[in-house]
Amino acid sequence: MPRAASRPGPRTTDNDVAGAADPGRARPTTPKLSAVIACYRDAPAVPSMHERLTAVFRDLGVEYEIIFVNDASPDNARSVLAELARRDPRVTVVNHSRPFGSQSAFTSGMQIATGDAVILMDGDLQDPPELISQFVEGWRSGYDVVYGERVNRDAPGLMRMLYKLFYRLFQRAAYIEVPLDAGDFGLLDRRVVDAMNELPETHRFLRGLRAWVGFRQTGVPYTRPARPFGESTNSLIKNLGWARRAILSFSYAPLDLIVWLALITVGGSFVAIIVDVALRIADPRAAPKGVTTLLLVVTLFGSVQLLCISIIGSYQAHIYEEVKARPPYIVDDILNPPVSPNQLGRAKAATTNRSGGRASRQPRAQSAPPKRR
Repeated sequence: MPRAASRPGPRTTDNDVAGAADPGRARPTTPKLSAVIACYRDAPAVPSMHERLTAVFRDLGVEYEIIFVNDASPDNARSVLAELARRDPRVTVVNHSRPFGSQSAFTSGMQIATGDAVILMDGDLQDPPELISQFVEGWRSGYDVVYGERVNRDAPGLMRMLYKLFYRLFQRAAYIEVPLDAGDFGLLDRRVVDAMNELPETHRFLRGLRAWVGFRQTGVPYTRPARPFGESTNSLIKNLGWARRAILSFSYAPLDLIVWLALITVGGSFVAIIVDVALRIADPRAAPKGVTTLLLVVTLFGSVQLLCISIIGSYQAHIYEEVKARPPYIVDDILNPPVSPNQLGRAKAATTNRSGGRASRQPRAQSAPPKRR
């Protein structure tokens, strides 16, 4: 079993979004925690994930629910999760109609989670469940968001370097304060979850939205282990797609780049004109001539124009996806749907009235399509 963190307890870092914790903010004496696990090609890891999560929650002495979101995984995850839900009533399984991506899977689980705090995790066990105890410690001390800070990861050296480079470039480019080396793995207070659920975006980058909503945030350092089962579904192309989504959602730096390119090319053209005129007056033979010079100049300006058009096109495509207002996911079915305390109270009251003073059957929650704004 991998060790989760390099040192005990949550710590305040330079990346904290909203300052120190509020020790006066009350937390429930016996809180209910919701774990939302995004699953895609993670069927071999599911039993171990359930066992480790259950052990952690029991050690913490809390109420809990475990929500597995099966993003239409092509392996046998559906049957494995169905058997788990049959054996453990605390397990909820959400099956999507097709793969919508991890961000939509997390959103799907957050919409139905009923806990006082929600923990987001990948289903491949690269997010160690044992770190949750430190998340809860930070949450009880007053922080609303406690995220895992990847100080190191079990990955090839080149990939580690590229991850580090991206997080630092993204932090400099983003118009909000984004923590370094922080993925989706973390604990969110109920009011943070409610705020994120109300956001109308469908093309989501959750770790950016988590920073955007604010509240008090802190990080817990840990080493991200290698995937214990199967092969990673990530690739360089997919990671570039993640970087593109992050930048388009939370940065205007590419649009500012167009302005600077325009200023540089206009200024360079103006200087080139002056130099060409001066050379033709001073020594006509020294002035640039020939088709090669013309081709180089045309190629340079054409490349700059194509770059600018591609940047603008990427933002337009992002806007187009949002304007269509399609739901971020479609639920096929839900096993053991969670019931919030309010829903349970209303259902029991209605049943009692119909049966003359005694509840005759257990209420069942009905799955609903995602909200659209």
